[in-house]
Amino acid sequence: MFLLEYLKHPIKVGAVAPSGKGLARRMMEPVDFEKAKVIVEYGPGTGSFTRELIARKKADTKLILIEQNDTFFREMYERFHGKDNIYVHHGSAEDANSLLEDLGIERTDYVVSGLPFASLPKTVSLGVFSATKKLLGKEGLFITFQYFRIKESFFAEHFAIAGRLRENLNLPPAYVYILKNKGE
Repeated sequence: MFLLEYLKHPIKVGAVAPSGKGLARRMMEPVDFEKAKVIVEYGPGTGSFTRELIARKKADTKLILIEQNDTFFREMYERFHGKDNIYVHHGSAEDANSLLEDLGIERTDYVVSGLPFASLPKTVSLGVFSATKKLLGKEGLFITFQYFRIKESFFAEHFAIAGRLRENLNLPPAYVYILKNKGE
C-alpha cells in the first residue's frame, strides 16, 4: 500500500517504504512520555511512529494524528480513532492550530513529523512551520527526520536546533532533528 501511495503522490508521500522500527524508536528518544499531555503527529502514514507513540504514551495523554492522504487517513481512522485519547484528523498540518482549537487545545508538548520536507513545496513547508511554532509555545519540541542534511539550514532559519540524532539502521539512514522555537 505504501509503495502504491508513493507512486500516486511521490511529493506528498516522500518515501517508497514506511520508516523502520529503529527510526521510530530514535524519534521517540526526545519525548518525555511521563510529562507529555499533548502530542501531535503530522503525516502518520501507515503508523510506524504512531505505534511507538501509542505504546509509550500515558493513558491520559492526548495524541492527535493529522493525515492528508486519503488512503492513509482511512487506515489510521479505522485503527485508532477514539481509542485512549487518540484523535485522527483528515487534513493538512498547515491547519493544525484550527484542528487543535476544535479539541480545546492551544499548545502541544511535542510535534512528531513524518512529513517529507525535502520534497514538499517551500510554501507548504513554511505553512507547516508557522502552524508548528504556534503549537509549540515556549517549551514544546518539534521532532522530524530527513534522509539527508540538505534541509538543516532551512530548519535553522525557522527553529533552534536543540539536537540531531542519526539512525544508521534505517534504509536509507536518517537524521532526526529536535527543534524548538527560537529564543526559548
